[in-house]
Amino acid sequence: MSMILIIAGREFKTLFLSPLAWTVLAILQCILAYLFLTQVETFNLIQPKLAAIEGAPGLTDIVVTPLYGNAGIILLLVTPLLTMRLICEERRNKTLSLLLSAPISNADIIIGKYLGILGLLLLIVFLITLMPLSLLMGGELDIGKLFANLLALSLLAAAFSSAGLFMSTLAGHPTVAAMGTFGILLLLWILDWTTSMQDQRSELFEYLSILRHFQNIQSGLISSADVSYFLLFTATFIILSISTLNNERLQK
Repeated sequence: MSMILIIAGREFKTLFLSPLAWTVLAILQCILAYLFLTQVETFNLIQPKLAAIEGAPGLTDIVVTPLYGNAGIILLLVTPLLTMRLICEERRNKTLSLLLSAPISNADIIIGKYLGILGLLLLIVFLITLMPLSLLMGGELDIGKLFANLLALSLLAAAFSSAGLFMSTLAGHPTVAAMGTFGILLLLWILDWTTSMQDQRSELFEYLSILRHFQNIQSGLISSADVSYFLLFTATFIILSISTLNNERLQK
């Protein structure tokens, strides 16, 4: 366990040694802050009309849920850039051989690197959460639904980072890893679109769709099926990453 934490800490620090992580954090916060303020302005404009409607959506539904939904789409674009170098860059710099020859298991390497990138993504989620929390100074939020959105985005970040890590173990170049990760995640994201076509509805596609499970949790209806999907998704790609590294170690 200590080796996992050492690798995770090293990976987390390495991410901030390059301008990529800082650039991503700055751009992402600027974009989401703009979208957040736009939704707040929209709520202020329609609030008089909402006051006259019984059971009308509140501040959380109009501002918070769209914010986390937009954040999920942006993570879909950003995660491949952050994960593409995890293993791939080690291989290109000839440092992966040193890791593989060290007295640590492949599982320690993979889980350590995974926790390192997950730490960065959870930091992003935390910074995003500060925006809706600021609304408590002048309004009321549905804390339960806010927690559901926070949980949904955290699970999404965990799933995205595991897929990115796996592609990084396969690819020989960071760009290839980034494109492969984006392709997989985008495919699983748009699978839900087929459900709008009733004559071609597929229960398999509905279950595999990341978007459907993400939105289910966002709505506040946290079910074990949706949470289990993300946990199984994450565990599957981590196991595949360990298996890929095992094969590479055997070839050394």
